[in-house]
Amino acid sequence: MDLRGNAVTWLGHGTWLWETSEGTRLLVDCWLEGNPSTPEEFKDPAAVKADGILITHGHFDHIGQGGAEAVAAISANGAPPTFAMFEVAAYLGGKGAEVTGFNIGGAVEVAGVTATMVQAVHSGGITDDDGAIVYGGPPAGFVLEFPDGLVVYQAGDTDVFGDMALIGEIYSPDVSVLPVGDFYTMGPRQAAHAVRLLGATQVLCGHYGTFPALAGSPAKLRELVGGGVDIPDTVPGVRLTS
Repeated sequence: MDLRGNAVTWLGHGTWLWETSEGTRLLVDCWLEGNPSTPEEFKDPAAVKADGILITHGHFDHIGQGGAEAVAAISANGAPPTFAMFEVAAYLGGKGAEVTGFNIGGAVEVAGVTATMVQAVHSGGITDDDGAIVYGGPPAGFVLEFPDGLVVYQAGDTDVFGDMALIGEIYSPDVSVLPVGDFYTMGPRQAAHAVRLLGATQVLCGHYGTFPALAGSPAKLRELVGGGVDIPDTVPGVRLTS
């Protein structure tokens, strides 16, 4: 896989740590503590060194167990304000975390990367401290444009949707990070169509294997897509480089 000198580590489920060729580190979602697929050395949010954080939506398995506490623990290591959907940012800010809210179509600079928020097809409610679900705004994905020109589509939690073709047309991502587990997101069958819509040639798979219900896999996606697309096996904690 050609990452143009950048690197990425899947930390399990929907959490990814990108390292740019310039040495900055960008964390996408932050479910570490309590995540059964996160390697032990990454489970403590305070131990994860990041120069920026992006959050796709407000579900507990993306904002982290304890929500604001997880974000605040990572931010305490010197990360700039976390970026998230406006409603998620407002919620986490109300819990004491430093978060900047923006919205679909907007772009921010974080850890030296330009991150444009794009749509996703999912839900986005936040589980409050008393167990009630509060409004978290719509879910999102991100298009990441790295300093050296690498473009990554970080889909977040989503089903396939027709406007993935627009994401492919507008941004021409070099790497697409897609959920394939099924049950809570699209599975391999839908992800194969996402690959086609995006015109993807390099795909990283996530959001699978965490729980028995998430039965999709990179192997199944490879089988459905056939040749011509680089879809490596992803293993939590294993750093991938170009």
